[in-house]
Formats: sequence, C-alpha cells, structure tokens
Amino acid sequence: MEETVNNQETPETSEEETADEETVAVENTAAGKVLPSFGPGDTIKVHARIKEGDKERIQMFQGVVLKVKQAADGGNFTVRRISYGVGVERTFPFLSPNVTKVEVIKRGRVRRARLFYLRKLSGKAARIKEVKQTPS
Repeated sequence: MEETVNNQETPETSEEETADEETVAVENTAAGKVLPSFGPGDTIKVHARIKEGDKERIQMFQGVVLKVKQAADGGNFTVRRISYGVGVERTFPFLSPNVTKVEVIKRGRVRRARLFYLRKLSGKAARIKEVKQTPS
C-alpha cells in the first residue's frame, strides 16, 4: 500500500472578504451609537423612534432578550414582553437609526443562547433568575 500525503493549504482570505470586513467596521463607527453589552435573559428597555404621519416620537419597549444575532450587516436582537396578556416580540437591528437608546434594567442568568421556550411559558414559570451584583 502506498501512503499519500495530503497537502493541506491554509485558505487565503480573498480581497473581497477583507473589503467586506472593512466596510462593516466603517458602518459600525458611522452609526455613532454605543449600545451597552447585553445578552439573552437580560431585561432591557429599547427607545425606538416611531413616525406617525408627520409627527415623530420615542416609544419605549421593555422586555426580555430572547436572542442576539451577530452578522456582517450588524446583526439584530429580539425582545419579548407580555402586553395585556398577549406576548409581543419585536426585532431591532443593532445599526438601525430608529433605535435611539438601549438601557439594561437587570441581568438574567440563563443557560441557553436562544430562549424560545419562554413562548410556551406564562406567569411565574416564565421568570428568569437575576444575576446578583457583588458590591465593589
């Protein structure tokens, strides 16, 4: 039997890929917003700009982060809350000019990256344990 040696070459990054990475970095700095770090399970308050006719106002949407998706176009995050007994979910792009501010209300301790199981739960079963901050 003959042994063949596989020449494994490391894949080179093409010029197109490096150009894409550079444009994403420019878009992130061009947005001019600094959002706080948050993840699934955190309770956040999103200040979103709403246009109604020729008027414009800021609407706050407070809820639990179900997922955070990182992507080349900036990614997005989904927030869920219960409004008058009905579950409402909204997805916000990170780089959207309509998201003016994001506040972290409390940090949740979860062991999953996607919290879609919360859709089936209600009441006390849908609670998320809070991360206790150590005083320093």
